[in-house]
Order: sequence, then C-alpha cells, then structure tokens
Amino acid sequence: MTINTKKQFFRAQIRKNLLLIILILLLAACTKSKTFKTEAFKTQSGWGYSIAYKNKMIIKQSIIPVLNDTKSFSNEEDALKVGNLVAQKLRNGISPSVTKNDLILLKIKI
Repeated sequence: MTINTKKQFFRAQIRKNLLLIILILLLAACTKSKTFKTEAFKTQSGWGYSIAYKNKMIIKQSIIPVLNDTKSFSNEEDALKVGNLVAQKLRNGISPSVTKNDLILLKIKI
C-alpha cells in the first residue's frame, strides 16, 4: 500500500501560500495611511491652497492665515508649503492651525 505524499504536500503548500497572501493583503489594507491631497489655486490677488481627504475638500484657504490683512500668498510655492504643513499636522493628529513662527520657518513672503 502506497500513499501519495507528494499530492498532500502540494496541497499543504498551496494552503500556506494562500493564507500568507491573504494575511499580507489584510495587513496592507489596515495600515493604509490617511491621504491628504494638497492643491494650490489662483485667487484674484494671489494664491491659496485646499486640502482634500478621500476626495472631499476639508480646508480651503484663500488668504494667509494669522495675518490681520486679507492677503493671499504671493506665489503658488508658498501656498503649497503652508498647505503641506497643515496636511502634515492633520496626519499627525495635531491642530492644523498655523502660527507666525511657522510662516517664518517656511520663509513665506508676507
């Protein structure tokens, strides 16, 4: 009497590989980071930024925060710098407020 161990081994390997693939996919799905999309947009007097999460706009800032004036960013680069800072704060679970010190550190033209 002979037992076909080769077939049993093959089936066991398929089950193990399938289980490993499923675990990897579940891990990848659970560890997906929050994605915030930052975009700059043109205003009448300069530039602003918007931040979207899951294709839903959550912040639209057309003026430089913290300033008493209603002044827009002078260029697209500055708007994106501040927008990326705010998105990073949101990712880290920190209040997305911007201070004058943040503007100075980012070298934003005021």
